[in-house]
Amino acid sequence: MPLSEQEQRLLDEMERNLYHNEADDVTTVGVRRGRANATAIVLSALALLVGLVLLVVGVIVRQPLVGIAGFIAMFLGVVLVVAPPLRFTVPSHPRSRR
Repeated sequence: MPLSEQEQRLLDEMERNLYHNEADDVTTVGVRRGRANATAIVLSALALLVGLVLLVVGVIVRQPLVGIAGFIAMFLGVVLVVAPPLRFTVPSHPRSRR
């Protein structure tokens, strides 16, 4: 069933509005945080190392809470590298400085 002229115009207008609003959303949401700097990488490596040691010690002494603390430390180390806080980032692209 074909669309009437009025329905076609309304559909075209809705499509234009959608593309316009989508472009606005991409420019506001698509802001990159940057990549981790050396401090974040060193801190995450230390967290991973401490977490691994705690996990192994927890298994050896049969203390689940120590092992859980080690797992949490390792998890936080990975999170620090994957999504570093803003103060631990450098711009990922030269044009991203404002």
